Amino acid sequence: MSWLPVAACTVGGCVRPPARTAGPVRRTLRVLGALGVVAGGVPWSLVARRFEERRRGRITMRWARLLLRVLGIRLEVAQGFSVLGGSAASPAPVAPDPGTCGALLVANHVSWLDPLVVAAITPCRPLAKSDIARWPVLGRLVAAGGTIFIDRERLSTLPGTVRDVAGALRAGHDVAVFPEGTTTCGRAMGPFRPAMFQAAIDAGAPVRPVRLRFRDEGSDPATGPAFVGDDTLLASLRRVIAARGLVVEVTMFPQVAYAPAGGATRRSLAGIAHATVSGDSPRRHDVLVAA
Repeated sequence: MSWLPVAACTVGGCVRPPARTAGPVRRTLRVLGALGVVAGGVPWSLVARRFEERRRGRITMRWARLLLRVLGIRLEVAQGFSVLGGSAASPAPVAPDPGTCGALLVANHVSWLDPLVVAAITPCRPLAKSDIARWPVLGRLVAAGGTIFIDRERLSTLPGTVRDVAGALRAGHDVAVFPEGTTTCGRAMGPFRPAMFQAAIDAGAPVRPVRLRFRDEGSDPATGPAFVGDDTLLASLRRVIAARGLVVEVTMFPQVAYAPAGGATRRSLAGIAHATVSGDSPRRHDVLVAA
């Protein structure tokens, strides 16, 4: 039995048809385009480990952007603002040390697309469930991108995964994690589990909250990309391909680091990150990147 939480979201209760749908020709082109991008990544996956980690991350970023584009998903990246203060239980944030340490990117989790979205924004090493490594073709591609895998079924492996994440941060790599431990439909969020925040503390790395929001071309939430309950990857993929005007809005909040004397704990870090990501929708930000 999995030790990770399970959200109350279900396909029948949460997922709604898209406001606009793509025609059959557009859907066919998206399928063919996605197959082409995935197939084009196979040769890369065979030689990826020969490349320096940062260069590999940049190539993966371009590949992820291309895959999102052929699926008909527009990527928008905005800058958010942190207005959180501190207390004895939750130390006040200080400016992060710009040294060589990577940042722990922590985001809410809506879809199987989420790691792809984060990888399309910045070179990073996503944390993903080990089941993905066994997926045909895609598993090899994900592994080639530097993904760190976590075994959902074995709690005893968690300390080792935390060490792996801390090691990647110390080596200067950003690592993307989804600390809810499960997916929701995007209308609400579950609590952030604190385990992976320990990796940031151990490595002396800053934490950067990230908010992911799928919507249509206006501002209405889009639940089609959600991957919840007993949903299947194929069903979710079909909804994505059928949607027209799908946008994923990514809000990048400032990095948060803590003075050693502040007594930060993984729970306080998780609490601040969760409060930042789950706060009321921010005022409309200028779009920094649109693809």
